[in-house]
Amino acid sequence: MATTWLVFGQTLRHDFVNFDDHVYVYENTVVSQGLSFANIGWAFTHAHARNWHPLTTISHMLDCQLFGLNPGGHHFNNVLLHSVAVVLLFLVLRAMTANVWPSAFVAAVFAIHPLRVESVAWIAERKDVLSAVFFMLTLGAYARYARRPSPGRYVTMSILFALGLMSKPMLVTVPLVLLLLDYWPLGRSESWFRMLAEKIPLFALSAISSAITLAVQRGSARMDELPFLWRLQNAIVTYVIYLRQMFWPAKLAVFYPHPNDTLSFLEVLLALLLLSGITAAALIFRRPRPYLLVGWFWYVVMLLPVIGLVQVGEQARADRYTYLPQIGLYIALSWLIVDLTVQWRWSGRRLAAPAVAILVLLGCASFGQATQWKNSESLWNHALAVTSNNDVAHNNLGFLLMRRGQWDEALGHFEAALRIRSQSAASHYHLGRALIHNNLANALVRKGRIDEAIPHYEQAVALRPDYADAHYNFGVALFRDGRLAEAITHWQQTVAIQPNDTATRILLADALVSKGDIPGALAHYGKAWELAQAQGNGDLAVKLRQKIEQYRSSP
Repeated sequence: MATTWLVFGQTLRHDFVNFDDHVYVYENTVVSQGLSFANIGWAFTHAHARNWHPLTTISHMLDCQLFGLNPGGHHFNNVLLHSVAVVLLFLVLRAMTANVWPSAFVAAVFAIHPLRVESVAWIAERKDVLSAVFFMLTLGAYARYARRPSPGRYVTMSILFALGLMSKPMLVTVPLVLLLLDYWPLGRSESWFRMLAEKIPLFALSAISSAITLAVQRGSARMDELPFLWRLQNAIVTYVIYLRQMFWPAKLAVFYPHPNDTLSFLEVLLALLLLSGITAAALIFRRPRPYLLVGWFWYVVMLLPVIGLVQVGEQARADRYTYLPQIGLYIALSWLIVDLTVQWRWSGRRLAAPAVAILVLLGCASFGQATQWKNSESLWNHALAVTSNNDVAHNNLGFLLMRRGQWDEALGHFEAALRIRSQSAASHYHLGRALIHNNLANALVRKGRIDEAIPHYEQAVALRPDYADAHYNFGVALFRDGRLAEAITHWQQTVAIQPNDTATRILLADALVSKGDIPGALAHYGKAWELAQAQGNGDLAVKLRQKIEQYRSSP
């Protein structure tokens, strides 16, 4: 645990980043209010950041209750949860295998490998570290059940698994991991049919979680799916890239652009041959070295939900997706090394020095990688330095610079992002292209170049007619240009897409008053008043009530 804090303790001084942290915490009006019965109910009944993970949402609310919007407190809990997961991993492996040193080495590598940085240093990835705690507890509870089955132990394990699913749906593959553990190290003697049958309730929980996740993600604004062949090719290559990054964790970034159809046939074929070869070796040596089969299939199976066959987002891969899956590889390699050194009659002392050296190197690399997460500017500049054609990095850096008032620098990044994005006219890039057009137009408006901004707003709403922010910003630009009627049209589009947008309803009502449409204005003031009351904004509700009474009494 001490090494974990040595590597990640620096994050307590880090800021939020402008990549999902705003959605999860600091711009989420419900989460930032902290804990309350109403907010806890909201967490269970609403999607959050295109996912249903109520326990993760509640944990963010608890952070806001304790620390407000001080990012150090949020980072503290991420590191704390990761540390707990590390300790639990060691205890679970030691209990299941009765081998202390391999268990300790696996836990240590899991604690400080550079691929863990994204999950720990990114506040929005609370779902990773929280679900890891419940994952480890589920494994421990299952080991107890396997040693001496009883209904109470089964129910305890099932509850922990359900809590894990409510932290991150990626845990849907846990029943398959438990089947692997039945083979080794638990070595259960029951028939496979019986062991599979006893996990039917767990598979049912996974099915329910999967159905909810698919419903939420299909109902949320997201990228249209890439062609299946592109996704399949990328998935095959990504399995190998994660293997390479495990041994050589260099050029890690918060976002890796998707290769689309640029992967060569030879590249995909070689990756497929390598994966097939490793799978065959794990099967061939399953009797003398069962941990190879278990570790390898742990890795393959746990990555399936996030390998990109079902694409949500535009990334090719993500470091955070390896958080739990790569534990399987650490187990396989650690136990293989122990077995080989016993056969070669090496003493444990001869292994200590290289083990310590590996951990020191990994710790130093992780410390440097964690430094890149100190703020948004550092994060996106690093991403641009280690990746190519990264329009997402350009766009997010441009947005940051625009908020600082550095208009020229922001315009440069937005234009770079648009050049990259425009290389493909495929429909699955419409959302990203619309976002860039909107940001570029906003920067041009701030520079006073409204005539140049308007064509970009037109592109944004044409690409994504349901893009509320683009309609709102387009309306603001048209209003500044003296085109009131057109501005009203776009604000009406905004509230049609986001009917609970109080600020836009007030702006629209004011505009309708200027146009002389008092009945229309009163309708939007009235709805805004209802929303302000529901949100607990008493001061705004009073002001809106005064406006309603004023315009009702006017001739």
